[in-house]
Amino acid sequence: MTFIILAALALAFGLRHATGFRAQRPQHYVTSTPVFDVREILKGPMLCEGVIYGPFGRVSTRFVAQLFAEWQGNEGRMTEEFHYDSGTIQHREWTLKLSDDGHIQATAPDLIGTGHGQQSGATVMLSYEIKLTKEAGGHALKVTDWMYLMDNGAIMNRSQFRKFGFKVAELVATMRPLPAV
Repeated sequence: MTFIILAALALAFGLRHATGFRAQRPQHYVTSTPVFDVREILKGPMLCEGVIYGPFGRVSTRFVAQLFAEWQGNEGRMTEEFHYDSGTIQHREWTLKLSDDGHIQATAPDLIGTGHGQQSGATVMLSYEIKLTKEAGGHALKVTDWMYLMDNGAIMNRSQFRKFGFKVAELVATMRPLPAV
């Protein structure tokens, strides 16, 4: 009986891992359009609006962020200023490097090591480990970001945050260029 229970749990975990959010791969989107070239899409001033869900699926915070990105060839810099509904303001500055085959390397002061990703078709995937602020618990979380470019130029962003392999938060946001002033 114990074997059957363990086999059922292993099957359930395997199916979830093979069919859920983490089962996505960049090659699944290689033919999707419009093509997401980070140098062209993530540039200039942008507006990001989103929510973060806690581990039980309830919204734990909402935010609005101003982004600004600029590129020199295949190297980019993106600054973010998040305004959370709690009144907290968070700043982050990314350094991005794009290789000719679409692979991305990303660093930021609150990342542990270097993030790695891939642009493919209408998507960009980025995986990294982030160290939360002391106010947010100080935990180190593994993050997977998926950004999907829409036909109108907006970007849908879905991210999962994991600790010890368990999902502890999920982010859903939109990003879009701000009109020139």
